[in-house]
Amino acid sequence: MNPSFQRRDVLRVAAAGAAVLCGAARAQGWPTKPVTMVVPFPAGGGTDAFARPISGQFSRLTNQSLIIDNRGGAGGTLGASVASKASADGYSLFMGAVHHAIAPSVYPKLDYDIEKDFVPLMLLANVPQVVVVNPRRVAATNIKELIALAKANPGKLNYGSAGAGTSHHLAGELFKIQTGTFITHIPYRGAGPALADLIAGNVDLMFDGLGSSAQYIKSGRIKALMVAGAKRNPAFPDVPCAAEVGLPDYTVTTWYGLWAPKRTPADVQPQIVAEMQKVLAADDIKAIWAQNGSEIPTLTGPAYGSFVNAEIKRWAAVVKASGAKIE
Repeated sequence: MNPSFQRRDVLRVAAAGAAVLCGAARAQGWPTKPVTMVVPFPAGGGTDAFARPISGQFSRLTNQSLIIDNRGGAGGTLGASVASKASADGYSLFMGAVHHAIAPSVYPKLDYDIEKDFVPLMLLANVPQVVVVNPRRVAATNIKELIALAKANPGKLNYGSAGAGTSHHLAGELFKIQTGTFITHIPYRGAGPALADLIAGNVDLMFDGLGSSAQYIKSGRIKALMVAGAKRNPAFPDVPCAAEVGLPDYTVTTWYGLWAPKRTPADVQPQIVAEMQKVLAADDIKAIWAQNGSEIPTLTGPAYGSFVNAEIKRWAAVVKASGAKIE
């Protein structure tokens, strides 16, 4: 055999072996450096209430930082746009929410597509919406009194939201449809600023996720009148559910999920999910989720993608019925 051909064959085999080993190492070794997670709302909102504990637990389990990059604005779509253009190397993640299933129906010119420009990884948390009021501004002590007050004073009550096209906004519109009331919508750049104004007494009420409202309900700074859905929440057993007070179709949940930019390596995606599942399985995380009124979800990969697709269709119908528009 020609020695030069033999050497070339040996080098070719060695190179192929090195590529295989490199791929295996990449799949088994994630993360080997800090990870950045875009959170498309300002600090202090519902997304942050779950993102911060995830970041801390992730760092403890992997010895790598999970850096939270808060990019608030435009109902969460600004941050989503930034995340869609991030490096698809497995070290750029996006923690979005139900708002990103609503956005395609209310924002006509998004420069990203949540289904085409991202890889769906997993659902992280799922909490019911809650109707909360500032007790110094709103005399109602239960939901029936709030409805009566709104009907007697159309347009005088107002509600803050995380921005036009968010679940907070649409939850308010759905409430108005089902109760025959008119309450003025005041959009903010995130749930955090809206909640701060509610606590300060600058707005009357919010249709908020329990994740961000929970601590303020418990401290008495705001009052919860109703949780959405057909059952009471274990974290707030004294707060009636919508079905109990004559609103059986008022079902709104705020969910938070994880995506990666499209073209993120296929062998890295399951590693991300596996590490995040370890995070969610930690006792500290379970306790925080329970305090925030959330369950620990199990949807991952294509099943999570199908869930998002169904939510996009569901909220499109709500947007059409409410006539909600960007303000």
